[in-house]
Amino acid sequence: MDAKQLKWAYLLVLSLIWGSSFILIKRGLVGLTAIQVGSFRIIFAALFLLIVGFKSLKKISRSQWKFVALTSFFGTFTPAFLFAIAETEVDSSIVAILNSLTPLNTLVLGILIFGIQFQKRQVLGVFVGLIGCLLLVLSGASAHPGQNYYYVGLVVIATLCYAINVNLIKRYLPDLNSVSITTGNFAVLLIPALIILSTTDISQKLTFEATQHSIFFVMILGILGTGIANVLFFKLIQISSPVFATSVTYLIPIVAFFWGLLDNEMLTPIQFFGAFIILIGVYLSAKN
Repeated sequence: MDAKQLKWAYLLVLSLIWGSSFILIKRGLVGLTAIQVGSFRIIFAALFLLIVGFKSLKKISRSQWKFVALTSFFGTFTPAFLFAIAETEVDSSIVAILNSLTPLNTLVLGILIFGIQFQKRQVLGVFVGLIGCLLLVLSGASAHPGQNYYYVGLVVIATLCYAINVNLIKRYLPDLNSVSITTGNFAVLLIPALIILSTTDISQKLTFEATQHSIFFVMILGILGTGIANVLFFKLIQISSPVFATSVTYLIPIVAFFWGLLDNEMLTPIQFFGAFIILIGVYLSAKN
């Protein structure tokens, strides 16, 4: 399989994995707090990656470790908690749709900070995407008064973190093996995640059946949706471009929406329209 076919294969697999992540977060929140979900997600991913990829850490040079640490903070640590906190107030399908802002933010930060070249059509895509985002949020707030849509701001911050992450990898770690990057990320994050988890009431809840079920769902999320998916994603960044890699968010909302339907979530017609506008903006910004 050549590089062109391979990047599309990675894109499809990642969309299926990450599109399922939002419902796993929701399941995790049944018996755990958002902080516990984020901590367990990182811990399970770290343990899995250190088992299968420990030897790959030798390939990380001393000068590269600072960028590995930076990408771990922006690409995993912060978003893991922000998404979990956001889903305590907002439907998982809405969060997945807002995650589609990642390519737009990748383009904006790439232009403003990393000096990438851009076209007028891509700038138009950014504005179109922002309009769709506002429409989705405003209509969602009116249709679901019981949900606090201020929490979507956390999702936007998470997408900015993702955008910084992919630009850092493309700029500073283009030749480092994707397994090394991912394992290095979680080697950095394991101790902080354990410390954060220890500050919660998890020891008092471990005997509860709901907590045990939630931990199981978060384990799947950590190993598959975080550990394995990050290896694939970093490889995709290296064989394509940051904007193409983040265009996986085209397909994530579709997968997440079907999971949401199974969990009795439903979008209003205006929310569908807002989601459609966001995807148009993403298409315009990502198209070469």
